[in-house]
Amino acid sequence: MDEYRIEELAREAGVPVRTLRYYQERRLLPPPRRQGRVGWYSRAHLERLRLIARLLERGYRLDGIEELLAAADEGREVTELIGLAAAAEEPWAEGRPAALTAEELDGLFGRQFTPELLAEAVELGYVRVEGERYVLSSTRLLEATVELVRAGVPLRSVLAVSWELEAAFDRMAFAVVQLARTHLMDSEDLVATVGKLKPVVRAVADEHFGRAMDRRIRAELDRWSGSD
Repeated sequence: MDEYRIEELAREAGVPVRTLRYYQERRLLPPPRRQGRVGWYSRAHLERLRLIARLLERGYRLDGIEELLAAADEGREVTELIGLAAAAEEPWAEGRPAALTAEELDGLFGRQFTPELLAEAVELGYVRVEGERYVLSSTRLLEATVELVRAGVPLRSVLAVSWELEAAFDRMAFAVVQLARTHLMDSEDLVATVGKLKPVVRAVADEHFGRAMDRRIRAELDRWSGSD
């Protein structure tokens, strides 16, 4: 179909009609072509709705999506915007989610997994409570946490360090995104460029973390030697 009534567009996009109207009120979606009392929506409207859905899935807030779409409507290439969304489609995090019961978590962490620490893990975005199930965002983080706890590191301490790591890596991600916005936005194939550079950025992050650990361990060794 080249044109849709509002109910048809909502069904094709997989959103309720009220959501579609709300997007129109916020000017996320251009007005339809009017023919009498009937509004007709085009394929461009459908693609815009699918783009909004992809951005929402990636964690964008409606305010941020509104700014992106407004920039596109004011002259920036829509293809650039779609390229950004497509580049964001492939997640950087490699951990798969996992659903566990309270009994399974108790088997992994025992009494350390208290309601207080559960609330902290939820705030960090590591755990989502769905009825009687606990959905963990990353099996890699779960496995690493289990290993640390088994080695003798309290779960409370692991979560405390996680806050520091989230803040540090968020700053790193911001810096990398700024580089991309400054130097890569004119790339003919932004998706391919981002895909090609992903392992490079990971290698740089890993190397910098390794260097920082080497410096910190040497400093600690020097302090221990000095205390003797």
